Amino acid sequence: MALYAIGDLHLCLGAPKPMDVFGGAWTGYMAKLKEGMSVIGPEDTTVLLGDLSWALDLAEAGADFSWIDQIPGRKIILKGNHDYWWSTAKKFYDFCKAQGFSNQFILNNNHYEYEGWAICGTRGWFYEESRSGQHDEKVFKRELMRLETSLQSAGDLPKLVFLHYPPKYKGYTCQEILDLLEKYQVRRCFYGHLHGGSHSLALEGLWEGIEYRLVSADRLNFRPLRINL
Repeated sequence: MALYAIGDLHLCLGAPKPMDVFGGAWTGYMAKLKEGMSVIGPEDTTVLLGDLSWALDLAEAGADFSWIDQIPGRKIILKGNHDYWWSTAKKFYDFCKAQGFSNQFILNNNHYEYEGWAICGTRGWFYEESRSGQHDEKVFKRELMRLETSLQSAGDLPKLVFLHYPPKYKGYTCQEILDLLEKYQVRRCFYGHLHGGSHSLALEGLWEGIEYRLVSADRLNFRPLRINL
């Protein structure tokens, strides 16, 4: 039984928006993802850190989630900034039931257990980059609330946090999220969103007692990161 993490799959089977147009590492990325995911077994858990599908709604996302459904084991799903298909947990689970998809679960105001650890998280938000009005402040505060609710739900279990947006990278700090990680004694945080040249901006390794790791698909060469506890 193993725990894996990878973000930013950017699947395009329903919405024709392939990442191959960016060239470089993204050329042939769907085939790379299929090969990379082959390491996952039926007893494993995989956390998918947002930006999973370019689809604009669940109906359009059917082919992409069929692809995800073929990944063995339990799949825990976060929302990313490009997951326009995302609506409510109930609609997602109704969609999965209607399509016959199994072992796909939303991480939103909750947590999941893995071998005595709590898998916690939310999307996060680039509030500092978008202080353009009350809407951004409202979304940001909602994301803070969701992260704290997730952490609280885990009780005394040791906590792993998964976010889509990085809480810190070169030139940017989301202090409010960092404060929550410290408050709930989180020691490992995984995130996605950064691609290409932005990899050089990523915070990776130990910083103020917390280990950070960027797990966007192109950063991992389209192979999920196995998390050793």
